[in-house]
Amino acid sequence: MTYQEVLANARTCMGPYCKACPTCNGLACKNTVPGPGAKGIGTGFIRNYQKWQELCVNMDTICENKPVDTSFELFGRKVVLPVFAAPVGAMTLHYGDKYNDLQYNDILVAACAQAGIAAFTGDGTNPAVMEAAAEALKKSGGCGIPTIKPWNLSTIQEKLALVKAADPFAIAMDIDAAGLPFLKNLQPPAGSKTVEELRQIAELAGRPFILKGIMTVSGAKKALDAGASGIVVSNHGGRVLDQCPSTAEVLPAIADAVGGKMTILVDGGIRTGMDVFKALALGADAVLIARPFVTMVYGGGTEGVQVYVDKLKAELADTMAMCGAHSLADINRSMIYGY
Repeated sequence: MTYQEVLANARTCMGPYCKACPTCNGLACKNTVPGPGAKGIGTGFIRNYQKWQELCVNMDTICENKPVDTSFELFGRKVVLPVFAAPVGAMTLHYGDKYNDLQYNDILVAACAQAGIAAFTGDGTNPAVMEAAAEALKKSGGCGIPTIKPWNLSTIQEKLALVKAADPFAIAMDIDAAGLPFLKNLQPPAGSKTVEELRQIAELAGRPFILKGIMTVSGAKKALDAGASGIVVSNHGGRVLDQCPSTAEVLPAIADAVGGKMTILVDGGIRTGMDVFKALALGADAVLIARPFVTMVYGGGTEGVQVYVDKLKAELADTMAMCGAHSLADINRSMIYGY
């Protein structure tokens, strides 16, 4: 299948909220929650996407003519490019009833591992979601990162024990999920965590711990103090707090503050290999992409994921070659116009 064929096929089985748009930019699904849109007036998703498009790259082909290397290593796990599938949950609620969370994670984890990258798996109010994610990770040799919601400590301990048995190479928590409407006033309770609480959770994880949902320099420093090995600069796709800045806007300052001290990942509106290049140039080590991977799974299953990974890799390699970067380490802020 081609990328366009996967998109066309996804339109036959997604919805009613997600339209599998040619460009996943938050316009058609604006303010649809449930659905893939953003919270409040619905502009958070749109802003995330738009700010990457406003950045321009500096072309420079006066350099050595040699192959480009897009490979990346995260906590000892080598992948073919610095891209990971982001955790997504409540599939039937937001994207249509073709797949539930268990089926989606089962396909995504294996497909990403086969394509040479790795997936972050989601969590949910149904314990079976994490159980199935752990099983999918185990079948793929631990090639993935389970993401636990900020439940109370006893629930977190239960979920950590479950996923650690699958031997993932890292464990994450989407701390910003404290703002998800469907987690409010539920049992087990979920919500914000102090530095001390996160430090305890990081120790319990027993392997690299990633905090997803960092949007300020202060938050990044607190994550570092809590013992996190990495962060994901993320506003949860605009789904947890209205009128936040985009991740592209806050990334440079966060990278300047904690870059080199911990791994920095970023998500939010990243769609192409060109976008990946821009994120790395602004200081990220790698990126997460969420909604397009959903479309690829719904439209093409394992093949859809491979098609998208191939597309991203080709676009990133082309951008690197045209900007004079032969490895990811060569990408720097001077390659973005105006920096």
